[in-house]
Amino acid sequence: MAVITLTSDFGNKDYLAGAFKGILLSVFPQANPVDISHDIAPFNFAEAAYIIRNSCPYFPEHSFHLLLVNLFDTDTCEPILAYHQGQYYATANNGLLPMVLNGQPEKAIILPLEEKYKYNTLSWARLFGDTIRHITSGQPFNHLGIEINHLYEKSNLQPNYRQDYIDGRIIFIDRFENVIVNITQKDFDTIGRGRSFYIQFKANETIRKISLGYPQVPEGGILAFFNAAGYLEIAVNKGNAAGLFGLQTFSHLSNPEFVKQRMFYQTVRIYFETL
Repeated sequence: MAVITLTSDFGNKDYLAGAFKGILLSVFPQANPVDISHDIAPFNFAEAAYIIRNSCPYFPEHSFHLLLVNLFDTDTCEPILAYHQGQYYATANNGLLPMVLNGQPEKAIILPLEEKYKYNTLSWARLFGDTIRHITSGQPFNHLGIEINHLYEKSNLQPNYRQDYIDGRIIFIDRFENVIVNITQKDFDTIGRGRSFYIQFKANETIRKISLGYPQVPEGGILAFFNAAGYLEIAVNKGNAAGLFGLQTFSHLSNPEFVKQRMFYQTVRIYFETL
């Protein structure tokens, strides 16, 4: 039985998520579809990459992960199947997968799809279902499409570094309105080197220590900690940090002027003591 995960920006009010799974099961009845999330913010690659990167590696080897976010980002996007570190990924060649993997996959192919079905989401469901069925029946990976050596890339999830600070972007806000930043424990340790520091966001809001968890601050207290995925998280104990401080996830879609205006609400900086 093939495990197939689905991550999309379809939402749960529309029919698309259900129809997609229905087609997969019609084409490949042995499939075991598993929802990761259909609540990715529309077109938000950074949020999708964070969710996918930190969930898919925990699935059994040779699982198939369908990344269904902003499939038709450009009129040249093509369906692809990639293999990397024991997992298969089916998506569009739109820049998302290199963000998830923090680089290029071990191997990838462009899957054949007739031009008239190019912008039909459910045609992609049938294509991916057929492809998974062929792979699980033993057909060679490179016989199912045209090999491609380099997938299209967008900006990745890496923060910006200087000797005495790290600039991070807010990549996800969870249901409790905790704020996740693209700064990892490794980033913090590498740049900080044990120095004193403070975390600044929304101009004058600062945090001067890394906590282990919520009980280390009183209710209503602000804290920063590295979450289970290893990313910096800013939270309010029994509160909602994003709403309280007006923080927002970073968007790749904003025009330059809008980005400049909203950066105040979408970025976090860690300052370190000058050497």
